[in-house]
Amino acid sequence: MATTADFRNGMCIDIDGAYYFIVEFLHVKPGKGAAFVRTKLKNVQTGRTLEKTFNSGVKVDEVRIERRSYQYLYQDDMGYNFMHTETFEQIAIPKESINGVDFLKEGDVCELVVHAETETVLYADTPVHVELEITYTEPGLRGDTATNTLKPATVETGATVRVPLFLEVGDRIKVDTRDGSYVERAK
Repeated sequence: MATTADFRNGMCIDIDGAYYFIVEFLHVKPGKGAAFVRTKLKNVQTGRTLEKTFNSGVKVDEVRIERRSYQYLYQDDMGYNFMHTETFEQIAIPKESINGVDFLKEGDVCELVVHAETETVLYADTPVHVELEITYTEPGLRGDTATNTLKPATVETGATVRVPLFLEVGDRIKVDTRDGSYVERAK
């Protein structure tokens, strides 16, 4: 059990059976009345944020979580299969629990957030930036570089990314998996 005095960013708490990360918090001591803590919480499963106010000194259930490195192996009817990089144990995770799943390719090392007591996987994060090869894109027009125009390109994982006109099939690009945006040409 933890109190509102123990709040810190990134702390995971249990509210009515749902797990939330504390995104930000603020202790407020008004001139009149009791102190309270204003928090912004992010739901672990859905990713939605909500604002909640706690009275100062209220006890909350802290959830112990661990971040572990797993390597992506393959996809089958059970889900996406990952292997722990140290113990070599394999687990299957559903598509909904993986952030940036469209840019996931075999061999990528992901970070899984695991509930420490029950050993259940809460969600998986792909690397923030990945290098992918363009498999299909329309050819760009020569000399059409006066504006910052983007065109759709299909990468090796099958996802579509908006890229600058000068990129062609076979080029390697760096993609931000959080929003699916083009970052730069891979070196």
